[in-house]
Amino acid sequence: MRLHELHPAPGSRPRATRVGRGIGSGLGKTSGRGHKGQKARSGGGVRRGFEGGQMPLTRRLPKRGFTNIFARKLVPINVGELERFEPETVVTPELLHDAGLVKQARDGVKILGDGELTKKLTVKVQAASRKAIEKIEAAGGKVEVM
Repeated sequence: MRLHELHPAPGSRPRATRVGRGIGSGLGKTSGRGHKGQKARSGGGVRRGFEGGQMPLTRRLPKRGFTNIFARKLVPINVGELERFEPETVVTPELLHDAGLVKQARDGVKILGDGELTKKLTVKVQAASRKAIEKIEAAGGKVEVM
């Protein structure tokens, strides 16, 4: 098969509707836009959020809060997800990334306490919840907060 022999499957590409081509087509004269008015004009219509001159909802509601530019963006990982590692493994953010548990490390990783852990692991991360630390230490491991 050559490039010039490729064709779409029959029926997969409907014909474009040609408007304004006579009354017999059903979309002649006004081309399905009705009579006059802003929406009948070329380039007509209103922008997103426009409410006809009334004060838009986005401006009627009060502004609230702010974005903390110093916030640390930690990626959460649950204790149960560490079960996949071999015992005595030193778990680091790089290892979690290589294992596919963390896509992007951002400011680091935080271990949370959901799930069970039975293997002795040394976990070196930026943060860990109290419950996660308890579970890791109960399994014989230890947590080092970097």
